[in-house]
Order: sequence, then structure tokens, then C-alpha cells
Amino acid sequence: MDVIVGGTFGYLHSGHKALLKKAFEIGDFVCIGLTTDRYVKMNKNADIPVYTERKRILEDFARRQGKGFEIVPIDDGFGPSITGKFDAVVVSEGTIKGALEINRIRKERRLEELEIIKIGYVMADDSIPISTSRIIRKEITAEGRLIARKRRKSMA
Repeated sequence: MDVIVGGTFGYLHSGHKALLKKAFEIGDFVCIGLTTDRYVKMNKNADIPVYTERKRILEDFARRQGKGFEIVPIDDGFGPSITGKFDAVVVSEGTIKGALEINRIRKERRLEELEIIKIGYVMADDSIPISTSRIIRKEITAEGRLIARKRRKSMA
């Protein structure tokens, strides 16, 4: 089975790893769409590492999965998912709408719809989903551990 998965993968955290592991678990070959720096600048309000750094980290992780893979740049949120020959797309609860849109576009183009494989959120220690934005705000680590904040002394 050929599988596609995509994202910005700003800081490869436990949620991203669960998503990718699922793709490698069900797929014989995994295509990973990685948003470009241009896409990030236009669509994200976050301090995200550059494409080459995110790609290097993804490659290291993907190689350890022991299956064939390819990382492709995506500029439009869909990449090859709307034109390529894939059997399934792996998404999280937060990106299911994107998978439904992919299938709508594929249907319009008279292409076979992709099987949608959805994984649940990976929760941080505070039972709130792990996310890149929370990592950037220094609320949690990439593994979902809470980062203690120093309390300010109140001015009395």
C-alpha cells in the first residue's frame, strides 16, 4: 500500500512521530509532503525551522522505520495527494478536514479516493494535545512534558 502524509513538522514531536509511525506501519511506501518555507511564511504565525532542517530531521526519523519513503516539498497544502497514485492518507484528528478536501478534489478529477486513516491526538502531561505552537510558546517539550514557568513576584 502506498501512503501519503503531510505537514509542516515544525518541531518533530510525539504527535508527529505517532502520525508517521502509523503511515509506516500500514504502508509499503510512504510519501511525506513537507511544507516549504514559502508556505510557512504565508500560512503560519510561528517560529518554524527552515525547510532543509525540517527535512533532515524527517529523513533521519523515516530511515529508522526501515521502509521506502520520499519527502516532497508542498506549497499548496495538498501536494501530490490530489494527483498521485496513493492508496491512503494518514491524518490526525486536527487534519481530518484536509483529507476530506483531498478526496473531494480527487473525485472531481475522476481519481480514486484515498482511504483515510485517522489517529487520535497525542496528549501532553496536562491532557491537552501536543502541538508545535505549544512547544514554541515553551509550555511543553516535544515529548509533551510540561515546562515549569517561573512565577513573577507580585509587586505590592
